This record gives sequence, structure tokens and C-alpha cells, in this order.
Amino acid sequence: MTYSRIFLSILIGVICSAPMVGQDGSTAYNFLNLPTSTHIYGLGGVNISTVTDDINVTDQNPALLGAEMDKQLGLSYMRYLGESDYAGVKFGAKAHEHGAWAVGLRYLGYGEMQSAEIDGTITGTFTAKDIAFNATYSHDITDRLRGGINIKYIYSAYEEYNAMALATDLGINYYDPEKDLSLSVVVANLGGQIKRFDESYDNLPIDVRLGWTKGLGSSPFRLSVTAWNLTKWKLPYYESGDGTTDVAPKLKESFGSNLFRHLIFAVDFIPSERFHIGVGYNHKTRTDMSTYSRNLLSGFSLAAGLNVKKFGFGVAFAQPHTGATTFMFNLTANINEFIH
Repeated sequence: MTYSRIFLSILIGVICSAPMVGQDGSTAYNFLNLPTSTHIYGLGGVNISTVTDDINVTDQNPALLGAEMDKQLGLSYMRYLGESDYAGVKFGAKAHEHGAWAVGLRYLGYGEMQSAEIDGTITGTFTAKDIAFNATYSHDITDRLRGGINIKYIYSAYEEYNAMALATDLGINYYDPEKDLSLSVVVANLGGQIKRFDESYDNLPIDVRLGWTKGLGSSPFRLSVTAWNLTKWKLPYYESGDGTTDVAPKLKESFGSNLFRHLIFAVDFIPSERFHIGVGYNHKTRTDMSTYSRNLLSGFSLAAGLNVKKFGFGVAFAQPHTGATTFMFNLTANINEFIH
């Protein structure tokens, strides 16, 4: 059996068994679901099938990493909710004709918070942060099929407490350039804690995701549909209108509600190889915000990107509710352009 077939067999085996390892109950480390790519953030926050030469998208699906990203450096920053800051850095290179590797770091700092006794007496301040170090490898199984694996070491420090975890992402991508069709499967965040905060273990946000992206012929538009949270069907939530009335919240758990909370819809406008605009709609984000003062933009996100000479720039915007406006920025550079 060839190396490619072994690699494909392992990926398919783990992906097919992944739904059985999904755990109920609360999870920690949900920052792992935040993208470092402005493009992905603008397409709804989760997208595993958009094929581009931006290395920042590879944290969504390790199979999107390729030799075409040889010696590319990616940087990202987002002023996230409240006083928190989210940043990332990634570097990739080709391993050989049919492979590539990358290393990266993600950091989410929650800002300075007040510490207090049980009776409410303020005792000072403290900080909290999550950090993830990752190593990625991808391999071309055929000329249209690529598999990838991402290993993550996660460290969390909240005041005097800290914890560590190990996680793995496994992905497969099929891309047909003639039809401009991309199909992906990803198992995200397989793993667990190796050092806990206290007496109980926290679960990782294990997930199975499916992605479909299709260009519309000769037009500059490209559509995407991403299915996520597939380890469980029921995703109930409480609806309370716009959050400004005293109406009692109503539990929503219909077939249609569950279906659409699993789906993210997105459209790209790509008039040239140097420029793109992306818009996404995440129904789960919008419905999760139903008990807050959400606005018309809740659940929607927007991104734009521009490639100029040796650099690529990206920006993204989302406003889950009126008190939470987020901006993300990307910068990419191909080191080869500076060497030659």
C-alpha cells in the first residue's frame, strides 16, 4: 500500500468514527473555533472548503494547506468582545512536491479583570489568557484530493490557575478546478486535557464539519455552505424577541430551527485574483444573541481582501449585538518574494 493510501485510510477511519467520541455537557477552549483569517471571519466564522492561497485559512482545515503556500507568513489581529485581544501568526513551506508543513500560534487575552472575595470585597485584579501552538502537515493524495492533520498544544492561565490540553484536527479536501468545486470534511479538536484547572476535566469542543464551495461559471461569484456542530442534532435556544421587552423567553427546538443552526451560508465576490469581498450569515450566532439587544447585522459578517505587490491585506467586520462590534485584520507576505 502506498503512502497516499495509508494516509487516506487513517483520515477516513478517524473521520467516520468521530461522531461517537462527541461528548455532551459543557466544553472549554471554545476560542479554538475562532478563525485567524479575515476571509473566513467574513464568511460566517466557519468555512472549511474555500480554496485560496492565504495561509491563514488553514486553521479551519489542514487539508487547505499546500505547496503553493511555500514560505508564506501570515499575521492576524482582532479586537474581540469586551477588552479581549485575539492574535495569530503562522508560517508554512512545502515539504516536497506533494506536501507542505506549517507552524503557528494563536493567543486570546481576556484583558484585566477584578478579583473579589465571596462577599464582594475587591481584592485586586488578574488576567486570563488562552494560547495554542500548532503544527500542520498536508499531503496530496491525488491531483484533486488532499489530506491534512493539525496538532495543537493548548495552554490556559486564569489568575493563579492553569491547564494544558492536546488536540488534533483532521481534514480532507476535494477540489475540481475545472468546475470550481470544493468539498471538505473536517474533524476538529479531537483530544483532551493533560492538566486540569481543578478536580474536574473540561471537554474540548469536538466537532465534525462538512463544507461545499462552488463557483458560478464565468461570473465572479462563489457560494459556500458549511455544516458544523454535527456531533449533536438538537441545538435548542430561547427566543425573546429583540431583548427589549419583558416577554418570557420561548424555547425553540423545531426541525427547521435545529437544521439552520447547523448551517452557515456565504458568498464571495472575486472580480480578480487581487481582490475579494465576502459576506456570511451564521444563524446560530443570530439566534444565540436573541436574549440580547441584537440588531439587523447580528449573524452577518463582512470581509474584504487585497493583494498588492509582495503583500496581502484583509479586514473583516461583525456585530453580534449592539454592544459587541468586532474588527479583524490580516497581513500575509511571501518570503520568496524578498529573497529572489
